[in-house]
Amino acid sequence: MKILTIGQNDAGQRIDKFLSKAVKGLPQSLLYKFLRTKKIKLNRKRAEPSDMLNVGDEIQLFIKDEFFDTPDKDETALSSIKPKLDIVFENKDIILINKRPGVVVHEDDEGRDNTLVMHLKAYLLQKGEYDPKNEQSFAPALCNRIDRNTGGIVIAAKNAAALRDMNERIRSGQISKYYLCAVHGVPARPSAKLCAYLRKDERTNSVDVSDTPRPGYKEIITGYRLLGSREGDSLLEIRLYTGRTHQIRAHMAHIGLSLLGEGKYGVNRDDRKRGYRHQALYSYKLRFDFDKTGDVLDYLAGREFSLSYDDVWFVKDFI
Repeated sequence: MKILTIGQNDAGQRIDKFLSKAVKGLPQSLLYKFLRTKKIKLNRKRAEPSDMLNVGDEIQLFIKDEFFDTPDKDETALSSIKPKLDIVFENKDIILINKRPGVVVHEDDEGRDNTLVMHLKAYLLQKGEYDPKNEQSFAPALCNRIDRNTGGIVIAAKNAAALRDMNERIRSGQISKYYLCAVHGVPARPSAKLCAYLRKDERTNSVDVSDTPRPGYKEIITGYRLLGSREGDSLLEIRLYTGRTHQIRAHMAHIGLSLLGEGKYGVNRDDRKRGYRHQALYSYKLRFDFDKTGDVLDYLAGREFSLSYDDVWFVKDFI
């Protein structure tokens, strides 16, 4: 028998979710079978998959040792990484990182593990704020993600309570996101709030935009403000009111203002000759419009974090 004691970073989640992370060698089918047949107990009593865990709880596992013998590759990989992070803000709960275009956020289908998440873990390990050997179910994680070829601020959580709170704030729309982008053409109006409808095609990893509602399409709302124009191109500040796949790239192209360097929703052959190797899009500002809920991140309410124009590689072409 093995006993797992619930720590601060493990509490507040269902027992089945915890065990799927803490006992990586245990298949899901057996996990639920062992709960049902009382080979896994909570505080020496029968456990239901939906039971919520509290600090100090004990889980008794009457299962074979082989389910626990799955080495975490993070432990060896992290020791060889020299972290490279452009940190915008950091405190005990979160880190805001300026992700550069071309940086892969998570390990992908090609098996790359030299990712932003790995550099984040290595950074915190070397600071003494994270050690995978001491964690049963938690690892530092990103709360939002940005496409590989887009740059901008990403939010990382350093503990489980902050991760849960930030993810809930994002789901409930309590974070305002602002982007800078360079586009072909000059908008007819200096600012506008645009509404349209978007459908994602999973096969092609692309989206289609319609001005009218259609089956399978979801509403998108995109605001823009003209910051400057030069030789028929424009620099815009974009505010996302909804957050759909490729929303800015596709919505701007839909109204005739495709992004410079855009190859999926525009033609970038001439742009590449000008040095635009990928879309000119950067998430440069976040505002935490938090409700005061009594959760751990209440103190961030009303705070705003932004990069300077000098940090955004294409702004110099306009200002």
